[in-house]
Amino acid sequence: MTCHAGFVYSDDFTTYRFREDHPFNQMRVVMTKELLEAAGALSEKDMIAPRLATEEELSLAHSKKYIEAVKKAGQGLLTEDEGMEYGIGTEDTPIFKGMHKASQLLVGSTLSAIDAVMEGNVKHALNLGGGLHHGFERKASGFCIYNDGAVGIKYIREKYKAKVLYVDTDAHHGDGVQWAFYDDPNVCTFSIHETGRYLFPGTGNVNERGLKEGYGYSFNIPIDAFTEDESFLNVYESAFREIVDFFKPDVIVTQNGADAHHFDPLTHLCSTMKIYEAIPKLAHELAHEYCEGKWIALGGGGYDIWRVVPRAWAQIWKVMNDQTPFQGSLPVEWVQKWQKESPVNLIETWHDPSDAFKPIPRREEITEKNKKVLAKALQLIHNQKKFNSM
Repeated sequence: MTCHAGFVYSDDFTTYRFREDHPFNQMRVVMTKELLEAAGALSEKDMIAPRLATEEELSLAHSKKYIEAVKKAGQGLLTEDEGMEYGIGTEDTPIFKGMHKASQLLVGSTLSAIDAVMEGNVKHALNLGGGLHHGFERKASGFCIYNDGAVGIKYIREKYKAKVLYVDTDAHHGDGVQWAFYDDPNVCTFSIHETGRYLFPGTGNVNERGLKEGYGYSFNIPIDAFTEDESFLNVYESAFREIVDFFKPDVIVTQNGADAHHFDPLTHLCSTMKIYEAIPKLAHELAHEYCEGKWIALGGGGYDIWRVVPRAWAQIWKVMNDQTPFQGSLPVEWVQKWQKESPVNLIETWHDPSDAFKPIPRREEITEKNKKVLAKALQLIHNQKKFNSM
């Protein structure tokens, strides 16, 4: 199957930059785009131009007072005490000049991707500049100022009246999106992430199920630290298939953080590039099976921007177009260009070398713990199905 997909991009994505030593670095989007171009997989005809989200659109998921605070911060007019009230000016989310406009662009790029898919211009759309899933209605958090996923889903609900399944495979729990729709039965959220016992934001337990009319439409599978490929994919595929069959969405939105890789400096999971081939393949398959192909994919976390993120994110685009991941060697010219910038030796193949890391001694124990968490989550899904059919 060959699908028409759209790639949302602007060089200005890099204006979302806290400081030079901050781990969130949007050069990874530039590197991914150039890798796809060097591989002959991306051309001008594939591009979708982003736009700035309006303040009215931002207010779908954020309070107007918070938006005003972000604007003032980017102009140097917000005091330290005022900033702390809104989570701005912290170690995670420092103030930078023009932060409102830079954040508007990331949200607007997600809205551009949504419109392209929902209006039938493309089957799928990829916005690697988005995926800022920790932003809250009145507060910045975890490198995220505005939550483009939350704004985007509210936008889908308001403009297109569609049921949305949000799937988050970032190593960190997709808390901001979950809480934004915790009482909404028309938005189902599913997050697979490293357990909050060891990792920010500390939420995402199996028993976080939703509130009021939204009860039963929030699903979380916190996996153990040091989880490897096989266990990760077993949990992901088993739960995703059950959830999409239960909810039967009109459109799927995925957040594709690339920080579950064992090279990532901020997390404790031990996956390889194998999961980044499988994650989009299943999303593509289920989008066609349940949503006539309607699938919007966003970026997210990913802090080894040299060896991991460009390879992982490039696979999403490849799968969107022909369902076949890249294999073999990376384009020589891309490796040569970025090796000059990289502080580490780049990997020159799409797959990780077999000796890239040593197996974890606790593998069987970790796998068994993940199976138990999965079983609990699947039981909750089955119970909800029975309840809805009564």
